[in-house]
Amino acid sequence: MNSLVLALIVFVAYLVAYHTYGKYLAHKIFKLDPNRKTPAHELRDEIDYVPAKKEVLFGHHFTSIAGLGPIVGPAIAVIWGWVPAALWVALGPIFLGGVHDFASLVASMRNKGVSIGELTANLVNSRTRYLFLLIIFFELWIVIAIFALIMGILFNMFPQSVFPVWMEIPIAIWAGYMIYRRGGNLNVISLIAVVLMYVTVIIGAYWPLKLPGLFGLSPVATWLVILLIYAFFASTLPVWTLLQPRDYINAHELIIAMALLFIGTLVAHPQIVAPATNIHAAGAPPIWPFLFVVIACGAISGFHSLVSSGTSSKQIDKEPDALFVGYGGMLMEGALATLVIVATTAAIGIAYKTQDGTVLTGIQAWQYHYSSWQAASGLASKLNAVIIGAANLMHSYGIPMAIGTTIMAVFLVSFAGTTLDTATRIQRYVIGEFFTDLGLPSLANRWIATFLAVFTAFLLAFAQKGGKGALILWPLFGTVNQLLAGLALLVATVYLARIRKPIWFAALPMVFMLFMTGWAMVLNIRKFAVTHNVLLLTIGIIVFLLEIWMIIEAVITLKRYLSGGEEANQIM
Repeated sequence: MNSLVLALIVFVAYLVAYHTYGKYLAHKIFKLDPNRKTPAHELRDEIDYVPAKKEVLFGHHFTSIAGLGPIVGPAIAVIWGWVPAALWVALGPIFLGGVHDFASLVASMRNKGVSIGELTANLVNSRTRYLFLLIIFFELWIVIAIFALIMGILFNMFPQSVFPVWMEIPIAIWAGYMIYRRGGNLNVISLIAVVLMYVTVIIGAYWPLKLPGLFGLSPVATWLVILLIYAFFASTLPVWTLLQPRDYINAHELIIAMALLFIGTLVAHPQIVAPATNIHAAGAPPIWPFLFVVIACGAISGFHSLVSSGTSSKQIDKEPDALFVGYGGMLMEGALATLVIVATTAAIGIAYKTQDGTVLTGIQAWQYHYSSWQAASGLASKLNAVIIGAANLMHSYGIPMAIGTTIMAVFLVSFAGTTLDTATRIQRYVIGEFFTDLGLPSLANRWIATFLAVFTAFLLAFAQKGGKGALILWPLFGTVNQLLAGLALLVATVYLARIRKPIWFAALPMVFMLFMTGWAMVLNIRKFAVTHNVLLLTIGIIVFLLEIWMIIEAVITLKRYLSGGEEANQIM
């Protein structure tokens, strides 16, 4: 099949879905009201609660939910063939991920911008709130430590990305100041910021900066410490100073990168060289249920509910903006995942240089990279497949390979940085809500809560030499993240039942996700038992039991609401 045809089919499906299913949810189910005051206005504090133009908030939301998820997931899942990956990426955002993100955003927005974990206290009971907050803390704990490590690895792999990524900070601070304090024109300031950003990319391509190890630490571990310190300050600053403008610039960077890849798809329109299906790939886990765990952010991801209810719900200016930000953001992420599939199943076949310098093309190139699950599973391997394919597409219409590689490297590191910042800020909210519920407001202070978020991640990272401690728990992350998606849909279902709305569009995806990812968790637990991995076995069982407990509590409450036994009270 031609890669251009595949991309166009998926993109048209997203466009139709946004203007039909998305608007049905917005107007008929949630009844978004432009005159209803949002938390950004009601609780405005110029730190976390700050109304943002929907284009700016879309940039923050999209870059926060995306990160490296829609890149590394499809880049490994295509080992099962391009058809299963493309189908999940096409249908998942429309019927599962978009609903998940949109419902989480609206439910939080209608309830003072509280996190989805805190929301369960009003929807279900206080026990489930603590269960949910523990699961969320565990996920974010891993995310902060692992993404700081990933950024360190990427800086070490692609030193040409160091200068552009760090220069993005002063550019973003300048943009935020000009827009919010000087009343500058959003479009003009954005254009200047993006031009400056790409000037730094060109400089970085020919001026790589390699950081040596300091104080006995490896270069990667040194970067990890620097990045955690940076995350502390970035996550305590008011959102308008750095978070919003930096993510807005990143969104432009992403759209430009996606446009460059799409132009390459138009010009080169390479044939897909990967097999349609490869169900029994060497060394790979079973496609059912692991396809739905490996491809998370490109279709549905529990982390998105944390962003929707953690930061985005506090910045919605007018309720109708939630459709563009929540549902539209998920569809855009699916578009990115689609282009990754094109890069790793078609463009990789244009030219692939092996370690010995041999240049492979066509099916031989794909088979060399995806010879086995082990060969394609490492971070470097996943990213190289994407970068090689992307650089090939850009090179097809004259962009030098060095510039193309730098554009993709900066793109990858910037998105990892956005995830790190947002996860740290959300963890601060979670810790703050937890201590507030315990009657310890002094520990909910943003400085103390952020310090606890960063310090616990530091302890996890350096539980193993070289800052790789998070890798110990990483095998659990995928299933925990997707089970969290199922639980977020469960909360959304309870919310809809509570306000007397149809529940089917959230309940059906919920059942699917809880079944598939619960199945995957059971298989992982069995693997940990067979390999005598006591730590992962113990944590996996605990998390799984917490999830089962919460499901039981929520189902009991759901039955009560559906029977008409309880009124809406404070839930809106």
